[in-house]
Amino acid sequence: MKISVLGCGWLGEPLAESLSKKDHTVKGSTTTESKIPKLEKKGIEAYLMTLEPDLNCENCESFWNADVLVLNIPPGRGRDNIIEYHGAQIQSVIEHLKSSDINRVVFVSSTSVYPKLPGVVEESDAIAGEAGRESGNALLRAESLLMDADEFNTTVLRFGGLYGYDRHPAKYMAGKTNLNRGKAPVNLIHRDDCIRIIEQIIEEEITGEIFNAVSDGHPPRKMYYSSAAEALDLVPPTFSEDTDKEYKVVSNRKLKDKLNYRFKYPNPMLLEQ
Repeated sequence: MKISVLGCGWLGEPLAESLSKKDHTVKGSTTTESKIPKLEKKGIEAYLMTLEPDLNCENCESFWNADVLVLNIPPGRGRDNIIEYHGAQIQSVIEHLKSSDINRVVFVSSTSVYPKLPGVVEESDAIAGEAGRESGNALLRAESLLMDADEFNTTVLRFGGLYGYDRHPAKYMAGKTNLNRGKAPVNLIHRDDCIRIIEQIIEEEITGEIFNAVSDGHPPRKMYYSSAAEALDLVPPTFSEDTDKEYKVVSNRKLKDKLNYRFKYPNPMLLEQ
């Protein structure tokens, strides 16, 4: 297949490389000109592309000559109008899709779309405008724009917190004190599982679906961050007394049932070998 990856960052670049190794024709975008040779060396046709919020890219006609688009552009941080801005970015991509050969889109979303509900949350529990934070509301708006378009079919993947290789959540928590929500379960997923899930969605031509994608294990924050910090020779964080009981666990049941998926890293407590 011909697959375009819009957003070759920490997840998109290794995804594009993995797809290329499977003999797909892969095209990837980056906002950093110096990254172009690095992508090309990995067998990826590289394009310099920005979304500010309109899509800008010179000589990018062939980027849109593809069967599938993996859209991997998270909402920008620190903006007052994040919902409107990200919506405009997505709408600009949609306008290019309408006049392209692409008929399938895989959109990388996040479990931040869910409100702060206690208990187990499933795909139907996301409510427009009621996410726990504004980035989640921006993603819900983006999901809706893509799913409502008639010119192509979209599958949405709501990933939990990403970790793996050089990126581990414990590094950002090490040494911090008096943290809250120590009993709250983590909802994480390893980058390798993200890539395998996206590849399966593409290769099995699954469309029109929304999936949560988080690992099976949901250890409490206090246990997870403290144990991981010690394993990485970092100073463990400390947590305050926790009285909050409104914790959510993101369900991966639909993903496992429909894709018959089995996680490479089912438990985030187990560090990579």
